[in-house]
Amino acid sequence: MFEHIVSLDLPWAAIEKLVQELAWRDYWQQVWLAKCKGIFRDLKNTQEPINNYEIPTAISAGSTGITAIDEAIDELYRTGYMHNHMRMYVASICSNLANSHWLNPAKWMYYHLLDGDLASNHLSWQWVAGAFSSKKYYANQGNINKYFNSSQRRTFLDVEYAEFEKLNDIPQLRETRPFDLKTTLPTVQLPELTQETTLVYNYYNLDPQWHEGEDVQRVLFLEPSHFEQFPVSQNSLDFVLKLSKNIAGIKLFVGEFTALATTLGPENIIYKEHPTNQHYQGRKEEREWLTSVTGYFPSFFKFWNKANKELRS
Repeated sequence: MFEHIVSLDLPWAAIEKLVQELAWRDYWQQVWLAKCKGIFRDLKNTQEPINNYEIPTAISAGSTGITAIDEAIDELYRTGYMHNHMRMYVASICSNLANSHWLNPAKWMYYHLLDGDLASNHLSWQWVAGAFSSKKYYANQGNINKYFNSSQRRTFLDVEYAEFEKLNDIPQLRETRPFDLKTTLPTVQLPELTQETTLVYNYYNLDPQWHEGEDVQRVLFLEPSHFEQFPVSQNSLDFVLKLSKNIAGIKLFVGEFTALATTLGPENIIYKEHPTNQHYQGRKEEREWLTSVTGYFPSFFKFWNKANKELRS
């Protein structure tokens, strides 16, 4: 990705912001590698106060009364897309105004996002909720109007920033609801596979250029136990299945890894490293990263300072 951006021969000032956004993904992934299951609980600070472990009904129903937010939630359900600023607004309403613990609402958002990434999503929610940052993130109606070309007034967000920490018991956010997120994987016959070198793709790896041009067997592997733990919507699943069609000759295998390994033989399997597939057997290959900067950094900007120097050179 970075090589394609650089090939445009643009000055660094013109591409730095885009590259920095890509670096955020690398940063969150490095935190996940360092903290493992820690990304599913408060990492740095305990979120306080907490009134519930559900999600405000006004958020899940898209009925907050804030037009830009309600339209964005509708768009999320329809398309699987939500603007990065809007993701932060929604997280702030859930975690900092409704005082919902961030984890379950974060699962709801991940479920619907086509570009859902557990590290980026969950750690961003922690950052907003103050569990991975020194303070909570708030956005008022004026901020929303500025970035979403609206002019709405008199909403529960139409306050000065100094008032946010005093807000409590907002009527629109009183009602919360649990939710049951499930993924229905396609029912397909097991493909005819031979015991030969096989590239195993999954929900987190659909790189069409991986070992491009090589005469190998290619399998899109969808594991039920993975989606029970990390469910995604039908929109998201359909998106992955469509993307897989960019990989010539790929075959779909739905089942547990033990069944795939028995069919292929672990010695024939090649896969890309990722925190969700540590139980895989075979030859592990490293993922591509923007830079060589690895390890845990307590803040993005400490990570970015090192990555930026390498990228600029």
